[in-house]
Amino acid sequence: MRLFSDVHGGIEPLRKLSRAGGPVLILGDLINLIDYRSWSGILPDVCGVEFVREMSDLRIAGRMAELKNRWDDLRSGREEELDAAFGAAYQDAYTAIGSALKGLEGYVTFGNVDRVDLLRECLPDGLVFVSAGTVEVDGYKVGIVGGGTRRTGAPGELVEGEMKQRLAVLGPVDILCTHVPPLVPALATDVVAGSGKGSAAVLDYIEEHQPGYHYFGDVHQPRATTWDVGRTRCHNVGFFRATGRTVDHEPR
Repeated sequence: MRLFSDVHGGIEPLRKLSRAGGPVLILGDLINLIDYRSWSGILPDVCGVEFVREMSDLRIAGRMAELKNRWDDLRSGREEELDAAFGAAYQDAYTAIGSALKGLEGYVTFGNVDRVDLLRECLPDGLVFVSAGTVEVDGYKVGIVGGGTRRTGAPGELVEGEMKQRLAVLGPVDILCTHVPPLVPALATDVVAGSGKGSAAVLDYIEEHQPGYHYFGDVHQPRATTWDVGRTRCHNVGFFRATGRTVDHEPR
């Protein structure tokens, strides 16, 4: 099986993936809301680069109340206009992603920036959407749970209680796949963005059930890409938009 995450609108790398390399597991964030390296994406297209830079500075500084107020100010009196603009941009992005995914087989879940309804609709034959559940891949019982941690109000964010409930339905698995990392500082901290995105619920699940492997994404530039939590090998499968690479599952 081949795993990757954080496609973020990486159309050309998707098209170049071998269609004969075995099943894929895509761990969320398929559309590009914002690429902080180039300040490109749906958010700057709709709201403007300067506004997005300002919001980024507030987020990095941890000034979340100010960030919310600034967002509310932008929307005031423009709700219908902005909702329509975002809706059209999301639809266009998922249409392009769906076309680039044709010919691949496997499973897809959602990340914090994904709209589940549009993601489901865009998937071509051969790719199955999994919100939270188990599947069998190459003889392994694989648990898949989508969603990111609640931070900015993005459409695919979940509160920790929701994440815990979704994980609870899995039971023990051989391989756990999530979008979000466990709450381990080396895995959850982005050294460029300076932010942490880890889930305590994911860490609790790993400590209780000790799956052999945990694959995830979300953090684009982590302090560490692999980390052992007890018997579980945790592995960030990478920022696909930037690398165009997948991770092959290799038993230890």
